[in-house]
Amino acid sequence: MSVAEIIVSVLVVLATLMVVTTAVAMWRAPDALTRVNLMGPVVGVAFPLLVVCKLIIDVSTTGFDPNNFVRALLAIAGVWIVGSVGSYYMGRSIYGVTVVDVLHEEERAYRQGTETV
Repeated sequence: MSVAEIIVSVLVVLATLMVVTTAVAMWRAPDALTRVNLMGPVVGVAFPLLVVCKLIIDVSTTGFDPNNFVRALLAIAGVWIVGSVGSYYMGRSIYGVTVVDVLHEEERAYRQGTETV
């Protein structure tokens, strides 16, 4: 087993532990908004680690290929951008459904009470 394979094995195990830990945390999360926020470690670290592992294996077996390097950079940047924007929009939509603004509810109840009188 080469040094590159050992490094890749350690990184893959680390990424797998992050995914499993995130899955357990999502299972135990109290609400949907928390579940959306828990996806950060997988999207931000675990997936890029797996892409870097693939790049390390390719470099160790076939040599450095600029095409694969650019693909890896684009994949990592793409998952960070899509993950952050998607998480933002999911969080906003879930926040609007799950969180109740007490002041707004009191004003609405007051207006409805005065309109019926």
